Amino acid sequence: MSDELNPETPETESDEPIKQRKNGLYPGVSDELAENMKSGWADTELRDLQPIEQAGHTARRRAALSARFPGERLVIPAGNLKTRSNDTEYPFRSSVEYTYLTGDQTEDGVLVLEPTADGHTETIYLLPRSNRENGEFWLSGQGELWVGRRHSLTEAGRLYGIPASDVRELADRLREATGPVRVVRGYDAGIEAALTDKVTAERDEELRVFLSEARLIKDEFEVGELQKAVDSTVRGFKDVVKVLDKAEATSERYIEGTFFLRARVEGNDVGYGSICAAGPHACTLHWVRNDGPVRSGDLLLLDAGVETHTLYTADVTRTLPVNGTYSEIQKKIYDAVFEAQEAGIAAVRPGAKYRDFHDAAQRVLAAKLVEWGLADGPVERVLELGLQRRWTLHGTGHMLGMDVHDCAAARTETYVDATLEPGMVLTVEPGLYFQADDVTVPEEYRGIGVRIEDDILVTEDGNRNLSAGLPRRSDEVEAWMASLKG
Repeated sequence: MSDELNPETPETESDEPIKQRKNGLYPGVSDELAENMKSGWADTELRDLQPIEQAGHTARRRAALSARFPGERLVIPAGNLKTRSNDTEYPFRSSVEYTYLTGDQTEDGVLVLEPTADGHTETIYLLPRSNRENGEFWLSGQGELWVGRRHSLTEAGRLYGIPASDVRELADRLREATGPVRVVRGYDAGIEAALTDKVTAERDEELRVFLSEARLIKDEFEVGELQKAVDSTVRGFKDVVKVLDKAEATSERYIEGTFFLRARVEGNDVGYGSICAAGPHACTLHWVRNDGPVRSGDLLLLDAGVETHTLYTADVTRTLPVNGTYSEIQKKIYDAVFEAQEAGIAAVRPGAKYRDFHDAAQRVLAAKLVEWGLADGPVERVLELGLQRRWTLHGTGHMLGMDVHDCAAARTETYVDATLEPGMVLTVEPGLYFQADDVTVPEEYRGIGVRIEDDILVTEDGNRNLSAGLPRRSDEVEAWMASLKG
């Protein structure tokens, strides 16, 4: 990584020289070089851009937002870069609320809806192209010769169907704003500071909740993106199975890297930290260290999802025998989880309660635990007291979308206490986890963790398993692995 310059991004009209890195090799910029760098560049404005694919959907979403909060100024930031260490930043991922409403994913962007007599005017505030007059484009650490070209404001307006303005002027405008204002908090401290005397936590939370609940029902574009994410994820799981021998020779990191390659080639990223849990690590629900051994005879719990370029993520789990064949005890536990998942998926349909799929899966698992002598029955007692949770641990699923745990800010009555509707997408993911140090179970159970997870779309007449491309039944899993290894 080049290290000559690390200047701070200049103000819009600043005449001050852009700061150089303290220990950079060049002490400064000569007047001759500065003048030379101002000219001799071709016009690269893109004049034939078409609106992004989801522009019609984002326009409808903004219209719904406008209707919900008439007469109020609404401010939705994308967020800023976060420092990883010294002068390097984490890869930027825009806020879900901002991208859901605009389709844009660039740092520092802000969507503002200004109230009018009959609705709102919409403006997307963005950083314009790097300034060539003051040298920003080649001297600033965020100049385009360092991090890549930005869209011009005119280009952005064409792409997103929203008039675009310079975001560096926005804070001053917001400080002068009058009337009621709401902002989505937690993404842009500078924007929040400009509004500090104009907003309240309660009102801002209402905005956040509305935008979370708006995503409960996916439109056709979103369903299509989720299917893309799942399809790439299926290919990523196949990639992993094909290299399990290399993982045995190294560690869980080989599995993580293999899946990540698929995610980066076909999508934006992984939707969350991949869980590549071999052996007893499968009993740690969010094992993302992925630094353990992969051994023949153990199980691999792989919980991973590709995130599309539009930020929709899959969330799929399979528990695979590293050597391709389940042992007797592994199969017994796996088949119990599969039976529970079958019951859970069958309960996903329009008109059913959201909790129904969880209750159906938990009932199966509780019955298995009683049957195996691990929990004292009857089953109703186990469920009433939640005794099965020692080994099932987590809920059986969650909403899925632009966040892996989507719609998390929604009110309880619109989420876990609600009725399922067509267009909802959720995971069904029961599991059984017998910790390596759990002396309440026979030794043969200890260190075995099994989870099976699929992404389920609620349809008009039932459901559709978006991740049906991956086998689930134990004998089908073994045959699938054999075909890939063969």
